[in-house]
Amino acid sequence: MEKLDKLDKSILIHLQKDSTLNTKEIADKVGLSVTPTYERIKRMEKSGVIEKYVALLNKEKIGKNLIVYCSVSLQVHSKPLLRKFELVIAKLDEVMECFHIAGMNDYLLKVVVNDMKHYQDFITNKLATAENIAHVQSSFVMTEVKFTTSYKLV
Repeated sequence: MEKLDKLDKSILIHLQKDSTLNTKEIADKVGLSVTPTYERIKRMEKSGVIEKYVALLNKEKIGKNLIVYCSVSLQVHSKPLLRKFELVIAKLDEVMECFHIAGMNDYLLKVVVNDMKHYQDFITNKLATAENIAHVQSSFVMTEVKFTTSYKLV
């Protein structure tokens, strides 16, 4: 873990809020000149603290109206079968996130699709092609209460 000082954290907070800010704008906000701000950002990019910059899209405006959390249990838990399942899931565009979890299920998938018809197609024609699935439990998001991509930096 890289050691981040107060200025690094301040830069990261501003970048998390708006990654389109240029170096001068960030420098003004954190009270540094442009060159040391630029060097700090480049150092954090190079070390992997900053992985990438992205645009967050409005789900409804692009027609992605259904969010489903899909719990998946596998029949057999051998390392090769786990890896095979993960490779299949990684190729499915509808799966936004996939976590190997502990507890009653083996994986938790965040699936985002247009509507219930598209989710049915996803389950039937895509997820069902993965071998070794024992059980799938779907939970449908009714209201998004909180959504953030920003980490709290202490």
